[in-house]
Amino acid sequence: MSIYVGNLSYQVTEEDINTVFSEYGTVTRVQLPTDRETGRMRGFGFVEMSSDAEEQAAIDALDGAEWMGRDLKVNKAKPREERPAGGSFGNNRRRNDRRY
Repeated sequence: MSIYVGNLSYQVTEEDINTVFSEYGTVTRVQLPTDRETGRMRGFGFVEMSSDAEEQAAIDALDGAEWMGRDLKVNKAKPREERPAGGSFGNNRRRNDRRY
């Protein structure tokens, strides 16, 4: 299982997350996605802990808690949805596809 952590400060580090979540058990992985173009943190992350009980304890304690000036959103992460390949939007028709 993985924990979703949202509404994070853009200055947060993996070490910061590890410190907070380790109060509830052993943190096995922290992942903080960054924007591909800017390299800036995206304001959310994922935490994995060594047991479901530890993860639930962290969720119960930290969801809605204020940290680094922000109210955290902490819950079980949903499985990643598969998106279609390619850069297609909609039905592949160009906006100005008119006949004159």
